Amino acid sequence: MRRLAFSAVVVALALALNLVCAWAAAKEETVEELKARVESARPEDRADLCMRIAQHQLQNADQLYIDGKVDQARAAVDDIVSYSEKARDAARQSRKRLKNVEINVRKMAEKLRDIKRTLAFDDQPPVEAAIRRLEDVRTTLLKEMFAKDVKEEKK
Repeated sequence: MRRLAFSAVVVALALALNLVCAWAAAKEETVEELKARVESARPEDRADLCMRIAQHQLQNADQLYIDGKVDQARAAVDDIVSYSEKARDAARQSRKRLKNVEINVRKMAEKLRDIKRTLAFDDQPPVEAAIRRLEDVRTTLLKEMFAKDVKEEKK
């Protein structure tokens, strides 16, 4: 009797795990779907969407460089930068998610530095330029976050 109850619990847990995995896989959107949603998204949601696109493209760029598809990887790196800048602009406009965007951009810049170290010398300049632009995004966000505190202290 206990053996039957135990096996029923195991089967139920296995089914639940399969449902959760299927739900997570179904929920994962492609980069193109996310890009299509950005323009129609609410201003406070745009920063998160843009960051998700940039993070997807970071994974894609890493894999493309590994596979030797340098031109496609460069396009992905360009997307990383442009969508990070869009996330910065959306966060500044809505005054929400400034810190989250800054943290994500910092992590992406670190990952790009790691990727750059693995590339041939001729392939490094576009990645270095992307890192500099991401650092500019971070600087802007940090100024925005801490400028507010300075203004409040002066009052």
